[in-house]
Amino acid sequence: MRCAAFLALPLLLLGCGGSDYRPPKEATGATHASAKDGSGATPLGKSEHTPDETKRPQVGNATWYGGAFAGKKTSSGERFDPNLFTAAHRTLPFGTWVEVRRVDTGSTVRVRINDRGPWGHSDRIIDLSKKAAEELDIVREGVARVEVRVVSGP
Repeated sequence: MRCAAFLALPLLLLGCGGSDYRPPKEATGATHASAKDGSGATPLGKSEHTPDETKRPQVGNATWYGGAFAGKKTSSGERFDPNLFTAAHRTLPFGTWVEVRRVDTGSTVRVRINDRGPWGHSDRIIDLSKKAAEELDIVREGVARVEVRVVSGP
């Protein structure tokens, strides 16, 4: 019996040697669940995109976020301001400017990527600031079909 306990001790010690990784306080929560959803973004919001990804337009749904997040840190580290033309994208590098075109109306807006998301629905490809959502007239509906095209890199 003593021999079995002696042999099990190294295994227990190895099991306790797990990672100390903890995301920064502002990086915890649903906006950083990317490892589970296969989006390509890392837990700290870094991009794992390919150069070709930035050349092809993406089509999917846009959502928006506003006042509840005002003043909180985005994944890029800057404070969220719902009155700026910014957006969250799962993989594009921070600082990338994209044109978002609403498919049904043709209206467009240009936004800068400064956050990660949207999470939870694979058909949602971008989360817009409230200001950008107002430009596309999607605040009331909450979601709209869009095409996202990169116009300049970070």
